[in-house]
Amino acid sequence: MGFSRKYNLAAAGMAAFLALSACSRKEEPSYVRNMFIMNVPSHVKVFTSDDAGGKKIADAVFKEWSRIAEEYNFGEPFTYTTYVNNKAYGEWVKIDDEFLKLLVLSMDYFKLTGGAFDVTFAPLWPIWKEAASSQKMPSKEEISKALSGMGSDYVQIDYARKMVRFTKPVQINMGGLLRGYCLERGYKVLKELAADKYQVELRLGGYMLAYGRRDWSYEVPDPFHEGRSLGRFRFDEGVVMSSSGRDHFVQIEGRLYSHILDLKTGYPIPDFSNLLVYFPAIENGEYIPSAVLAVMGKKKAFELLGGIKGTSAVWIDGTGAVETFSNSASRATWEKHKSLF
Repeated sequence: MGFSRKYNLAAAGMAAFLALSACSRKEEPSYVRNMFIMNVPSHVKVFTSDDAGGKKIADAVFKEWSRIAEEYNFGEPFTYTTYVNNKAYGEWVKIDDEFLKLLVLSMDYFKLTGGAFDVTFAPLWPIWKEAASSQKMPSKEEISKALSGMGSDYVQIDYARKMVRFTKPVQINMGGLLRGYCLERGYKVLKELAADKYQVELRLGGYMLAYGRRDWSYEVPDPFHEGRSLGRFRFDEGVVMSSSGRDHFVQIEGRLYSHILDLKTGYPIPDFSNLLVYFPAIENGEYIPSAVLAVMGKKKAFELLGGIKGTSAVWIDGTGAVETFSNSASRATWEKHKSLF
């Protein structure tokens, strides 16, 4: 769960990634479209000389991503999320299949992480936003009060009737799931429109979907040295998800803090810079968002990934030290930057 938005750093990170990617292989005809979605830079890159075909794919992907961003926006007054938040305290509210799917996932991840991932984190958001602005740590009393107004345990779901109710006036914000869900929906669009004709790269912030077999790579930037790469994932297709605390770090009272919060404690997760995870597929929910894995800690995250066929991961701690994990069946390889050998 994040509390800071450093758009300029995110944009710079995307620019660095694109530059590194361009240097890694010979340029070939492609159609590229860029947008800002969910407060992060994104792009659709279709490897083709057929601009009309590439545009059709990009338009369809961005249309779907924009729909998701609008319907599940927490801060706007007329979104689906706001409607549920305004109605569900003490009253059963009808929800559609998509909202139910995301809400059920949210509850599953809440249980999986022992409460470290919690979509009812709204009371903590303004506290850490103010801390980032003032560069002063919030008081323990402020954190305790915010935590008392949270809890996915207060969210009740009637699966048969597709309804939700809050037993306490909590607010849900499913933003931590939406980038992964956008790639899942983007994959569905590509199956329909790209089929076997095109190879396509989708980027949404630090999330990447590589559609179609080719030599793909994902550069991992050094969190402490702008423009420098720690290494890269190489794979023939699949998904990479990144939860970077250093892309959106904040400095409070002279110390750097990750923007990702452990919602059991209400404080940023310690000794963390980034977690990047490779999944061979995204269809049928065959992934766990990196934000969910990050709050579990390195040991538990790697143990969980060990049970998911084909995965690989890179954990970067608060000092920039790298530790890797690779499932024996993984099709991704990690290449360390030469200067770091």
